[in-house]
Amino acid sequence: MRTITATEASRRFSDLLDAVEGGEGVTITRGGHAVAEIHPARRRTGRDLRSALESGVPGFDIDLDGDVADALRLVRDDSVDPWRDA
Repeated sequence: MRTITATEASRRFSDLLDAVEGGEGVTITRGGHAVAEIHPARRRTGRDLRSALESGVPGFDIDLDGDVADALRLVRDDSVDPWRDA
């Protein structure tokens, strides 16, 4: 992980983003102290969404449970066109 000052990060922000996009992590310091770490973003997938929905969230009301179930059916079934009747 590379370390740069806040001033350098500000002046070379585009280069900083290029480095992060390329997989590099960067620590930004101000006054000699680390104030931020920038890492590449984790790519999210439909599988991540499906897993989150299937694990359930406490406190769902009965209508929301049905909506989530409908959404899961759409995610799993490629033959369903959600825009057919729109």
